[in-house]
Amino acid sequence: MTTPPAPTPPAPVAATDNSSGMEDFGYKESLDRSIGKFASFAAGVSYISILTGTFQLFYVGYGNAGPGYLWSWPMVFIGQLCVALCFMELAAKYPVAGSVYNWAKRLGTQFVGWSAGWLMFTASVVTLSAVVLALQLNLPRLWSGFQLYGSADDTTDAAVNAVILGGILIAFTTAVNAWSVKLMALINSVGVFIELIAAVLIAIILACNITRGPQVFFSTHGYGAGQSGGYLGAFLVASLASGYVMYGFDTASSLGEETLDPRRTAPKAILRAILASFVIGGAILVFAIMAAPDINDPKLGEQSGSLQYIVGSVMWGPLGKIFLVAIVVAVVVCSLAVHTAAIRLMFAMARDNALPFGERLATVSPKRQTPVVPACVVGLVSVIILVININQPNIFTVLTSIAIIMIYLAYLLVTGPMLAMRFRGEWPPKDLKSGGYFSMGRWGVVVNTVAVLWGIGMALNLAWPRSVIYGTPWYNTWGAFVYIGVIFGAGLIWYLVKGRRHIGVLASHSSGPIDIQPIPDSQITEK
Repeated sequence: MTTPPAPTPPAPVAATDNSSGMEDFGYKESLDRSIGKFASFAAGVSYISILTGTFQLFYVGYGNAGPGYLWSWPMVFIGQLCVALCFMELAAKYPVAGSVYNWAKRLGTQFVGWSAGWLMFTASVVTLSAVVLALQLNLPRLWSGFQLYGSADDTTDAAVNAVILGGILIAFTTAVNAWSVKLMALINSVGVFIELIAAVLIAIILACNITRGPQVFFSTHGYGAGQSGGYLGAFLVASLASGYVMYGFDTASSLGEETLDPRRTAPKAILRAILASFVIGGAILVFAIMAAPDINDPKLGEQSGSLQYIVGSVMWGPLGKIFLVAIVVAVVVCSLAVHTAAIRLMFAMARDNALPFGERLATVSPKRQTPVVPACVVGLVSVIILVININQPNIFTVLTSIAIIMIYLAYLLVTGPMLAMRFRGEWPPKDLKSGGYFSMGRWGVVVNTVAVLWGIGMALNLAWPRSVIYGTPWYNTWGAFVYIGVIFGAGLIWYLVKGRRHIGVLASHSSGPIDIQPIPDSQITEK
């Protein structure tokens, strides 16, 4: 591996909780370390975004499997909790920016790390483009003046307006992220606080208006009849609605270099984020179905009706408008968190020279202590992708689904090598237990194994060619293989032609000549 020459190493700095983990990768401090406990927790919650995900995707689950699709919520939670527990151990040991990329690099090989980073980064950029489109589902309902182009009843006009509103939101998240991490954390924390309060109140109001008992969840209600695979096949399709929501908790650890006492704060933030999302989001979904005026109403399976229709039917007076504002706030902070995560991934890979124009992309503003160039690049690329939605909405839907699959694959490139290290007796490191940091101990192998099996199963379920999700023609139906092949292949060409020979910590970010490879070849041979 060729590593750019590093300057004379600075004087050694005493290890502290705030700097722990950086020295393992040979990086020097360059980002603003100012994120507290709640802001770290808020970063994970806002990426998952209870209101954004549940309200956007309820129709996918209910429309395919009816009330019984709710059983996929605890199923996905258990699988993702196992992944989160693995990430908690890693966050305690390696609290560095671009967490998934750096973890995969440390646990596996240079290529494994680059692959995880490239998949996660490109998926995050596409996800940002997808999330901002949710404004179109809510803002024009709040006030007709937000329909800036044409009529909301016209499909083409709505698509154009969605791009305009989304572009404005991306410009906002770009400006905030480029300005300072303090501003980003403040806005995100306030937004998450509002979202959590609103979500709890929505669950309570729905619970006060239930018209049926829990037996509704123990019947197929005719769903899956006459379909290939019966209700199981329908349920697997519907489970995508839950799988699309409960991820992104690793954002708390991706901000590790900017978090106070990160080795203790980040793991707790990851756990609290996924637990809060499961409990509050699950309560909304359960009580919504129990409070629905008519569970056979076709509107429940339509994107235009869905969960908004149920909540609106039990609200009175201006209450509906108030909660609509809360959903808009959730969309804004979710977009901000996704943008932030994408920036940290780009920055982390760039300072390892693992992306084209690495030196430029890894530049940190000395005044703002933020990676300004990545903020602008991610925003620009997201807007370009967003424009595809105007004339090719089906392709955009496919790309959005593909982004989720790529994130699950990136997670696998962390949990897989981690499990391999456990079998070799190389994980967990002794300093986790001796330092009082989070460690699963004897349960690590079991939990890690479930995390890997879950990741493989969910990736296959997400990628399975289904016209009901991906549409037609064949290259959309098989989009998981076609588009992931194109996206990953494009990056792989650069990696094979140029990248692999130049990857190494840039001199401007190096704390000293430290080898970033996880395990030297000599040690592998000895083992």
